[in-house]
Amino acid sequence: MASESSPGQEHEALDPKANADLVVGVLADFDANGIAALCDRLRMLPGSLRIGVMSSDQTSPAPGGSQHPETSSSVFFFPLNVAGAEVPGGSQALSLFAAYQSIFAASEKLGARGCCIVASHLEPASPEWVGQLAQPLLEGNLDLLVPYYARYKFAGLLNSAIISPLTRSLYGKRIHNPMGPDLGVSQKLFRRVLEAGQNASADTIHPLAALTPAAVCQNLNVSEVHAGSRLYPPIDWSNVSSLLPQILGPVFTDMERNAACWQRIRGSVSVPTIGNPVFLPPDNEMLDIGAMLESFQLGNRELQEVWGLVLPPASLFDLRKISRLPAERFCVPDELWVRIVYDFALAHRLRTITRDHLLKSLTPLYLGWVASYARELQAGTLTAEQRLERLSIAYESGKPYFVSRWRWPDRFSP
Repeated sequence: MASESSPGQEHEALDPKANADLVVGVLADFDANGIAALCDRLRMLPGSLRIGVMSSDQTSPAPGGSQHPETSSSVFFFPLNVAGAEVPGGSQALSLFAAYQSIFAASEKLGARGCCIVASHLEPASPEWVGQLAQPLLEGNLDLLVPYYARYKFAGLLNSAIISPLTRSLYGKRIHNPMGPDLGVSQKLFRRVLEAGQNASADTIHPLAALTPAAVCQNLNVSEVHAGSRLYPPIDWSNVSSLLPQILGPVFTDMERNAACWQRIRGSVSVPTIGNPVFLPPDNEMLDIGAMLESFQLGNRELQEVWGLVLPPASLFDLRKISRLPAERFCVPDELWVRIVYDFALAHRLRTITRDHLLKSLTPLYLGWVASYARELQAGTLTAEQRLERLSIAYESGKPYFVSRWRWPDRFSP
């Protein structure tokens, strides 16, 4: 067993004879002081633990981190590229796939009881919540811990518009950030994801999309951990089409693998939460929706042929009506948006058109939803939480439509 690394030592290569109780993969670009603070928090975990920290940064943590002589836990370091992972840079989807698989593979090799992935910068920054991710895994009573970020109203909208309410509707768990990306994963769960990846082609298993459905469908224990607001890079609303295939493609693919599971589930329930909510200062951000409305209107003029292969005539008719509304009255009803998402998910399964082309053609519709959401919030009659809860209920109400279409797609052909 290798000795503990001090802050001045270089990262250790992964010794196949080594072992660890916990592996922590650091995907966020923390500086040496940030890594040192995280390691200090990990050393405070109860018990004589051996903790491996994987980081793409080959520099060592800054010296001077506080020591905790009352604990006997030790931390050692090794590079994230041990399993050939390419970390952020290049194709984001490919990079994340490789990085998460690398962390899971290293955790398996070291015999870890669980692993944590730290992928985000949070506001306010606090290493405390990393312990809240790690400790339940070590105590053996939870299998998946997902973040419950404090949320500004226009942050993470693709998750709010599709991923979170869709997961709630399909799998019956009210999970606010089912794809993390900050996560705690038990040995039982990461082994199952690794096994699934070995039995499938590389484009059908993506860890971020697969973890929550796998945990729910296998009756594993899932909990949320309260955290600060995740800091997102500035959104280029003119380039959203490049993100939709990367993010939604794995989600829709995983839906197909788990169809037998989610078709049996009715309704939804909350999952347990750990920690206390983080309260943010007032959010006065405004969105300029003019360009979004132009994209929506352009899509209605130029994508009718493509959308006609995916959407029923009633939806196309409603979209044409909405495209003629003035900005101050523009609104995409929840029921229409939910059916659009469900119909695109079905078209993805049936390969109605190439999947990349399909998901890119969703862009004007998504921007229309964002414009509608922003206009409602800026009117001041609803909070973001109230608005998104209403959307989630619409997803649940629309699920019978989706199940029927999934089981008997030939009954309706656009």
